[in-house]
Amino acid sequence: MNVQNTSRSGGRAARRAARATALPENLRPVRAGLEGGQYKPLSEAHVLKIHHAALDALETIGLADAPKSGVDYLTNAGAIQGADGRIRFPRALVEDALAKANRSVILMSRDGLTDLDLSGDRVHYGTAGAAVHLVDIDGKHYRDCGVQDLHDAAKIVNRLDNVHFCQRPMVCRDITDNLEMDYNSIYACVSGTTKHIGTSFTDPAFVNPAMEMLHMIAGGEDKWRERPFVSNTNCFVVPPMKFATESCLVMEECIKHGMPVLLLSAGMAGATAPSTIAGAIVQAVAECLAGLVYVQAVKPGHPTVFGTWPFGLDLRTGAMTGGSGEQALLTAGCAQMHSFYDLPGGAAAGIADSKLPDMQAGWETMCSNVMAGLSGCNMIYEAAGMHASLLGFCHESLILGDDVIGQALRCVRGIEVTEETLALDQIAEVCLGGPGHYLGTSATLSRMQSDHCYPTYGNRMSPKEWVERDKPDLLETATARKHEILNAPSAAMFDPALDRAIRAKFNIHLPA
Repeated sequence: MNVQNTSRSGGRAARRAARATALPENLRPVRAGLEGGQYKPLSEAHVLKIHHAALDALETIGLADAPKSGVDYLTNAGAIQGADGRIRFPRALVEDALAKANRSVILMSRDGLTDLDLSGDRVHYGTAGAAVHLVDIDGKHYRDCGVQDLHDAAKIVNRLDNVHFCQRPMVCRDITDNLEMDYNSIYACVSGTTKHIGTSFTDPAFVNPAMEMLHMIAGGEDKWRERPFVSNTNCFVVPPMKFATESCLVMEECIKHGMPVLLLSAGMAGATAPSTIAGAIVQAVAECLAGLVYVQAVKPGHPTVFGTWPFGLDLRTGAMTGGSGEQALLTAGCAQMHSFYDLPGGAAAGIADSKLPDMQAGWETMCSNVMAGLSGCNMIYEAAGMHASLLGFCHESLILGDDVIGQALRCVRGIEVTEETLALDQIAEVCLGGPGHYLGTSATLSRMQSDHCYPTYGNRMSPKEWVERDKPDLLETATARKHEILNAPSAAMFDPALDRAIRAKFNIHLPA
């Protein structure tokens, strides 16, 4: 027994030593841009039916409420405005827009180290949303969120390996002026993380001042246009099948300034979209195809993300159900349509209806994140930190979400079957005169880091070790990590001279 215990202890020590050695990026068990697409909830015949139904909707129903400039762009491209004012899209026009669309979109990071390649079925997870509350887990209550909370979220994202981008997840409710809120949201995020940022604008007139700030940060307009590290999250439609006039004007401005655009259609199944999963996907696809035609009419080939974001609804109450199985299927089905069109695409997953980071939040977050990743969704938004069906954001949940996404990415990576991984030589070595187990063998140690994704915060201790370590609590661990990150300087902080120049030109609410 003593010999066996020593052997096990030595094996454990060796494994710990191996884990302490950092792996190069290409050998990490999970990373940004893993290829999904293994899960296909729709048959090829069903994909075609959805595609043709979306084309029928565009040709016969069309969209209302385009701004005057949008009407001009679309009709000059070949769309038809009817007597009822609705813009209808002939099939050939949609097919032409699909042919012109940019399929080589790379969303840039500020430092060039975490760029996001959206080609094929490459999978990336990140934040998003417009939560109006911050979840305080200590007091189990919700409070209004502010610019400091947004900056803190970005700082945390910067330290999380499995959260690949930071689309603004909260609204700065402590800033009442909308112009100041828009450019302060950008400042708070960009000064918190060097990863790609997504943001929105409340008025087309607010794009220019924000661009002036971004040019300063980038080092000039030419450098910004070379590497635009912020994209515009644009709710260009008001489902069902209406353009959002102001947002369309914002989109036009962002395109002129070289800012990538996320075309976001967010219908609620059973309210502003059909209650069936297939019908909600049809409408979302139709609306985003209309947006794609619009973008190509303004500037062919402009970098665009096809953002079908239909949400589930609890038809008993009318409440959104972001953590439901229906939501997971909506997102996975939309991702399959992105793949069908071979377009960079994005959808929502990881949303919890639960109000706090508890067991309900865990199953809700994992369910849709895994299915979205397996379906090959390029940009999986709202993947960590979101509670109460997007009304609340939690920093601790963002941190714990890094573990959730890590396991989801391991599922996306799948099972490699090669002569080496079939391991017949290992089986023979261990069973024929070997130790009778694989613990501590050279083959196990050589692959333990590259094959296995270990939780950073999740607890795999035995009950005995758990007691010996004073019964560590998951949320307390996450809170301690939060304080550790937030007490350190931001790795994305601006040069002091640049920061002074920005503050001299803009009313920055975040303390210096």
